[in-house]
Parts: sequence; structure tokens; C-alpha cells
Amino acid sequence: MEREEFLSKLGIGALAVCMGCSLVACGGKGSDATPASAGTAPIPPATGSGTTFSTDLSTSLTAIGDSKISNGIILVRIAAGNVASSFTAVQVRCTHEGASINYNSGQGLFICPLHGSEFSTSGSVIQGPALAALQKYTVAISGNTLTVTA
Repeated sequence: MEREEFLSKLGIGALAVCMGCSLVACGGKGSDATPASAGTAPIPPATGSGTTFSTDLSTSLTAIGDSKISNGIILVRIAAGNVASSFTAVQVRCTHEGASINYNSGQGLFICPLHGSEFSTSGSVIQGPALAALQKYTVAISGNTLTVTA
């Protein structure tokens, strides 16, 4: 193989490798690229849309840290007693890229598994990349029935 032929083949190979890198790089924002699981959480209800869901406290959410997800909302027991202040309800969809958040009872935080955003029990951002707070919903209790209202 002559030098000119070698360099020509080397150039085409390098171009192919670089094109592959470019295509991958165009697919996202570096380490912040959206995996297939992003944006899968349900869209939360708008404020003022009415009752969202109810649950029976005699059979569910009996222990601190227990949670329930329904209609785009995550409801968590954060303290003992069947009073509204013992619970919090926020949208389950992370405000950064829409993945479903989880409640970490050891830290008392909502955490997005996708990029690590952290939110307080009131929904405010503690650590980004999320910039917007989670929508918080009203919790009311009558007897053993807890109702979350948008």
C-alpha cells in the first residue's frame, strides 16, 4: 500500500469515527442527556381543578415514610397522627425533565433518580439541576379518609 492510499483510507476511517461521535453528541446535552426513562411520569393536575384522589388511612399510609402515587401526585406520610400536617402531596413529575421522583424517608426529601434534583416536603428545590419547585397539593382529613385536592 502506498503512502497516499494509506492516508486516504486513514482519513475516511477518522471521518467515520468523528461523524459517529458528532451524532451521539447531538442527541443530548452531554452528561445531562435524556435517557429513555425520562419524561415518563404522569402530568400533574392543575391547581384549582378539584378533588384529585382519596385514600383510607385505616388501610394505607400507616407508617411514616409510606407513599402512594395517583393521578400524577405522590402522597407521603411524614409524621405520626391522622392530621393533615402529617402528610404532604406534591406532583410526582420532576420539574427538570419529567421523570418520576421518589421519597427518601431517611433524608426527608423527594429525589429525582434521573439527575439527582432534590426537593423539600413542601416541594421547594433544595438541589438542582431542577430550577422550579414541585406543585404542592392540599391534604384534608375527615375521619379515616384523606383527600388530596388540586
